[in-house]
Amino acid sequence: MRRMNLGACILGTFVACAALVNAGDAKSDSPSTTGGVVSAVYGSNIPADQVEFLSSGDRIVAATSSGSPSLIWETLEHGEKVECTSCISSVAPLIYDTNSEVREIAAWWLRRRMFGVFGPGEVYQQTLGTLASDANPTRRADAAYAIGEFLETSGIQAEATAISTDQDPGVRAAAAATLGRLNDDGAGALSKALGDTNSAVKLAALQSAGRVNTFSDVATVAKLTGDADPLVRRRTAEILDQMNAKDSVASLVTLAQKDSDANVRGAACHALGTIGDASAKGALTAIAANDSDGLVRDLAQMALLRM
Repeated sequence: MRRMNLGACILGTFVACAALVNAGDAKSDSPSTTGGVVSAVYGSNIPADQVEFLSSGDRIVAATSSGSPSLIWETLEHGEKVECTSCISSVAPLIYDTNSEVREIAAWWLRRRMFGVFGPGEVYQQTLGTLASDANPTRRADAAYAIGEFLETSGIQAEATAISTDQDPGVRAAAAATLGRLNDDGAGALSKALGDTNSAVKLAALQSAGRVNTFSDVATVAKLTGDADPLVRRRTAEILDQMNAKDSVASLVTLAQKDSDANVRGAACHALGTIGDASAKGALTAIAANDSDGLVRDLAQMALLRM
C-alpha cells in the first residue's frame, strides 16, 4: 500500500470520523456505498473487495432483532466505529441475551460509543442499577458481566457490593469474575469471595485472583487447599503455583501426599516444582516412587528435577 503523509492521515481520520458521526445511519454495508469514507480511511488504491465492510445503522438495528448470534457478532464488530445513537436502544437489551457471546459483543459495541451510553440515566448507569436492585438474579448476573466489559473503574464498587450483599450465588460468582476483568480486588471483596460458601463463587474468585496483578492474599487462597470440592482444591493449587507462593509449601505437600483426587495431587506436585523449596524434596521423592497414579508420579519426578 502507498504510504500517505502525516497530514493526509490526520485529515483522512478527521473526515472519516466526521462522516460517521454526522451520518450515524449512513449506508455503509459495502464499499460502493461509503464512497469518500472508505477512501479517507483506507486510501484510494485499495480494491473494493479488500476493504472491510462497515455496518450501517440500519443493518445494526436489523441484526439485533435477527436472533442470529453470528450475524449480530459480525454486524456489531464491523460497526465498531460507526456512531449511531439511534442504534443504542436496539443493542442495549442484548447485554441480557440468552447467548453469552451476544451479551459480550453488545457490551463491547456499547463501550465504544462517544455518546448515549455513559451519561446520567443512560445505558451504563442503568446497568449499575440492574445489578443493584433487579428482582431477577439472571439479569443481575448479566449486568455484572456487562459492567466488566464496559471497563469503567466506577463498576468496581458495584461488583464488590454484589459480592457482599447479593443472596444469589450466580450473581456473586459473576461479580467475582468481573473483578478479574477489571483487574482489581475490590478493596478486599475478592478475598471475601474466596471465603464464600458456594463453590462456583470460590472458583470465579480463584480465576480472578490469577488475573488481578496486584492480588497478594496468599493466606486466604491457601485456606482453600482444605476445601471439600476437589475442583476448588485443584484450582487453588494452580493459583498458588501461579503466585509462586512460598508460604504455602506445607499445604501443598499435604495435598500432594494425601488428597483423594489424582488431579489435585498432580497440580500440587507441579506447584511444588515451580516454588522449588527444598523442604518438599522428601515428600516428592516418596510420591514419585509410590503414588497410585502414573501421571502424579511423573509430575513429582519433574518437580524434583526443577529443584
